Amino acid sequence: MWWGGRGQSFNIAPQKEEPEMGLSGPKSVQGTGMPEPRSRQLGSCLASGGLPGERILAWAPGVRKGLEPEMPGTLICSNLRVTFQPCGWQRSQETPLSSEYDFSLANIGRLEAVNGPSRVQLLRPGSLLKFIPEEILIHGQDFRLLRVGFEAGGLEPQAFQVTMAIVQARAQNSLAQQYAGITLSKAGQSSDSRKPPIPLLETIEDWETERKKQAARGWRVSTVNERFDVATSLPRYFWVPNRTLDSEVRRAFGHFHQGRGPRLSWHHPGGSDLLRCGGFYTASDPNKEDIRAVESMLQAGHSDVVLVDTMDELPSLADVQLAHLRLRALCLPDSSVAEDKWLSALEGTRWLDYTRSCLRKASDISVLVTSRVRSVVLQERGDRDFNGLLSSLVQLLSAPEARTLLGFQSLVQREWVAAGHPFLTRLGGSGASEEAPVFLLFLDCVWQLLQQFPAEFEFSEFFLLALHDSVRVPDTLTFLRDTPWERGKQSGQFNNYTQVYTAGYSQPLAGSPINPQLSVWDWNLRYSNKQILQFHNPGYDPEHCPDSWLPRQQPSFMVPGPPSSVWLFSRGALTPLNQLCPWRDSPSLLAVSSRWLPRPAISSESLADQEWGLPSHWGACPLPPGLLLPGCLGPQIRLWRRCYLRGRPEVQMGLSAPTISGLQEELSHLQELLRKWTPRISPEDHSKKRNPNTILSQSC
Repeated sequence: MWWGGRGQSFNIAPQKEEPEMGLSGPKSVQGTGMPEPRSRQLGSCLASGGLPGERILAWAPGVRKGLEPEMPGTLICSNLRVTFQPCGWQRSQETPLSSEYDFSLANIGRLEAVNGPSRVQLLRPGSLLKFIPEEILIHGQDFRLLRVGFEAGGLEPQAFQVTMAIVQARAQNSLAQQYAGITLSKAGQSSDSRKPPIPLLETIEDWETERKKQAARGWRVSTVNERFDVATSLPRYFWVPNRTLDSEVRRAFGHFHQGRGPRLSWHHPGGSDLLRCGGFYTASDPNKEDIRAVESMLQAGHSDVVLVDTMDELPSLADVQLAHLRLRALCLPDSSVAEDKWLSALEGTRWLDYTRSCLRKASDISVLVTSRVRSVVLQERGDRDFNGLLSSLVQLLSAPEARTLLGFQSLVQREWVAAGHPFLTRLGGSGASEEAPVFLLFLDCVWQLLQQFPAEFEFSEFFLLALHDSVRVPDTLTFLRDTPWERGKQSGQFNNYTQVYTAGYSQPLAGSPINPQLSVWDWNLRYSNKQILQFHNPGYDPEHCPDSWLPRQQPSFMVPGPPSSVWLFSRGALTPLNQLCPWRDSPSLLAVSSRWLPRPAISSESLADQEWGLPSHWGACPLPPGLLLPGCLGPQIRLWRRCYLRGRPEVQMGLSAPTISGLQEELSHLQELLRKWTPRISPEDHSKKRNPNTILSQSC
């Protein structure tokens, strides 16, 4: 399927121009070069635009296996990627970066060479190939598989050479160094006046527009971090309460981990506010004015404040990384797990458990936000991982506009990209030991919601797959830096600024200036019009559009909380607190080790039951308009097969099961989706009314 990834185009350079690669086989193939007719053929197919500096290192004719029928073509290795070019196929000049055959070097998780039924060598970066391969298997970190067999008859040296080229290119490659800019036929249409598909939240105007869109009247855009001298991991602008001065913001943020103090994530139309912040610096010694400023920002004008211990009952970063590695190993085609034990092995990865935990906690927080007019504060020590995940899920569950194509992209840009999620580190591109695919866990949670509420989301599973695969493709800086400051420095935006050192600061990686307005959301640079059309969910009910949602500030929807009440939300229950900050007479519960916290008994009722009554009362008091509460029981959380099983041939051909029982299961699933879909207009009407140029450019 084309959803497997996005490629880049080549600038052709013959093999003989790459002696520094040191590619040599057992028959002294170094310097043999590429036959001129074949070189011209490759050049005509691949040289129509591409990434600056990309060049071919080696190639070999081969047959792509694992598909029916098998596909003859050419395996090509460049200094940025590996691609399989089928015979007779030409890369489109309209979308030269869109291909189902490309693997960026950073996306290669495992490389295996095979000779005969029992001779297999795992090739790590820098390894030496011990034999001429008959076949190589390239396992992508995005769960794809490229399996290529090589032809005999005098072409063995080329098979050896292209395999060693991949090995050495991986050794010299890092995700952080791949980006060099985009040179595309469509990119030439961009200019300084070009408007991004969504606001990138890099200007004060973008933030002010978004604030007005949320009708957050009690908040303003702060410019205190405009020069990144408060925190390099925060955006230049963010929302703070109207009555809080920037001087107070600067002092208050200094008492939080990495300078990430409380700021608004989302204003609920009923009046509640969802905030996020880092952990308290308990060793600091704030004066009374600083404490009052911190408390004022946490309260945000509300008498009812709930502090949410974000990491309570959620996995650690190490847990997420281990679960993802186990899941990837289980989903490989050559997994050693027996078929009758596969489901139990899947449960053993804990990936579905972690997805379930995130959805359950997000549901509880959604209830907190929607059931009372209050300030709900997400507090995580670093404020850069699970705060973003929970904040995003809460908005998807509570706000219909976040479930549109533009709304979801804006949500990711605000809560992940602009908020400083360390994409490069979490995806293993920086060489640090803190790798953990938290963003991919979030996308899995979104897919679960899409399965349970298919008529509520304007975007489709294919859009989520495209976004999933975008995180390891080096064509924009969206996912290739850890902080907004690093992206801005890389793009040359802040060359005139003098950066002031703050805790958590890291040096940006060197590179060439780029057009900062190009982002991952420029889908038309990488996908065809036909592909973009499939980003839209044909089962989406337009009645769920934001225009038909409840009016802003509807007074009868929410009731104010009790006066001057402060709560800690932990383990599914609310515990009263005496104070907000840890610098008063007694320490705040969030400032001490979790093993010293009083553990309330877990109620058998959900938080929704506690807030609105027992389940029998739902008929008289239905859920607030627009709120979704997903099921989190065992069978309700499923494996994202179209993503994680792409390395299986039967899944690459589609989701049609090879057995009668499998077909029955698939049919039942489709019938269930049809029952959930209740569109007011047919999918055909959707297709007539929409075109790829308007789907991603319409405003909400």
